[in-house]
Amino acid sequence: MIDLYTSPTPNGHKVSCTLEELGTEYTVQAVDLSAGDQKTDAFLKISPNGRIPAIVDRGADDLAIFESGAIMVYLAEQAGQLLPTDAAGRARVMQWLMFQMGGVGPMMGQANVFFRYFPEKIQPAIDRYQNESRRLFEVLDRRLGESEWLADDYSIADIANWCWVRTYKWSGVSRDGLPHLDRWLDAMKQKPGLQAGVRVPIAIDSLLEDEKAQQEFTKKARINLQT
Repeated sequence: MIDLYTSPTPNGHKVSCTLEELGTEYTVQAVDLSAGDQKTDAFLKISPNGRIPAIVDRGADDLAIFESGAIMVYLAEQAGQLLPTDAAGRARVMQWLMFQMGGVGPMMGQANVFFRYFPEKIQPAIDRYQNESRRLFEVLDRRLGESEWLADDYSIADIANWCWVRTYKWSGVSRDGLPHLDRWLDAMKQKPGLQAGVRVPIAIDSLLEDEKAQQEFTKKARINLQT
């Protein structure tokens, strides 16, 4: 049994979607970031960096793992799915997983900060991170013009990138003129495991359609930036 400590963020969804796609049994422990749950002594024993997501594998002597990418690799290896065992196949998956962790996630995350959360609008910073996110989308589009999935076969690399790219509107990043990325996004959102995973620990309906919900979410995000 896996205990998942998470919040409704792209990084949190990377793990809940992986668990759902693998069919792994798990329980959910919601972490309220605005209340500072991630800074408690109990949570820091599981996740020393004070960030979600984290897991505890009760079937492996209560093994605690933090960092979303590391958790995804561990879960895939344990299940024998979504990550090839041969060196070449594994490398193909890992490079696109690291592409998300080192590029897509940080750039879109900073776009969110400057475009949505900072009370002051610093346009050069907004442009910098939105433009770099768009460039990364173009890299994905080129790759997906060559292959149905990022690493030839469907894998944790697709899940990791999708959990961020799907939030492009919130980051203010255009996906116009990227037909291969559009095709991939449409295919991904049809997967039942992904549909379930993005509703963990709670479902968040489109914030772009609810101004009051936007304001509340932004208020909490600003608090999180300072903790």
